[in-house]
Amino acid sequence: MKILTIIPTYDEIDALPGTVERLRAAVPDSDVLIVDDNSPDGTGRFADELSRQDAQIHVLHRTSKNGLGGAYIAGFGWGLREGYDILVELDADGSHQPEQLPSLLAKIDEADLVIGSRWVPGGSVVNWPLHRVAISRAGSLYSRTMLGLKVRDITAGFRVFRRSVLEDIDLSSIESVGYGFQVDMTFRVAKMGRTIAEVPITFVERTQGVSKMSSDIVVEAMLNVTRWGLAARARTLKERITGS
Repeated sequence: MKILTIIPTYDEIDALPGTVERLRAAVPDSDVLIVDDNSPDGTGRFADELSRQDAQIHVLHRTSKNGLGGAYIAGFGWGLREGYDILVELDADGSHQPEQLPSLLAKIDEADLVIGSRWVPGGSVVNWPLHRVAISRAGSLYSRTMLGLKVRDITAGFRVFRRSVLEDIDLSSIESVGYGFQVDMTFRVAKMGRTIAEVPITFVERTQGVSKMSSDIVVEAMLNVTRWGLAARARTLKERITGS
């Protein structure tokens, strides 16, 4: 099966070389799509050079920084058009260890979406302060409670999708551009009745570059989760009342 690993970038010129090198060594069969949001630091130009050196590396240039969700949606669209069977989400900063990708790919035979999870037995985080662990765990708990999901690490960004599940999602209707995108995608896959599996990973805090996480991204995600959860409850109540 054809595998495509999608790596969104914005000012990741320091971290990207090592991530791509490790990925190509860990999963040589996977092609790579770097989706660059017109990085001022030259990441896009560097990605083009990698592409010239390696036929399995491709680059998709976007004109401006338009959020993680938008980058992945663009990458999914490209991958589906090019006929890939398995599509992978991977951060450029090294926090998702490419060496652990084979364990996620091994599970895709049993699921439609496989999530590299920090919060299942065997999962862990490295170099995170306690307050960030607490925020992440609380965000996952709130999201899965509001949405009625059993996924432990619903905000995780290390993921493997089957082509068929992405084809069944209306990607053009996705509004989330920040990290709420991961929650949105999980919720949509679950609502379709598709299978979701979690595989333990060790998440390592970036050592190069600057995190793109901000309070605005967190607020956007929590507002969307609340809206989706309330809407789902309203639909369920209406169905009970009408019997339809």
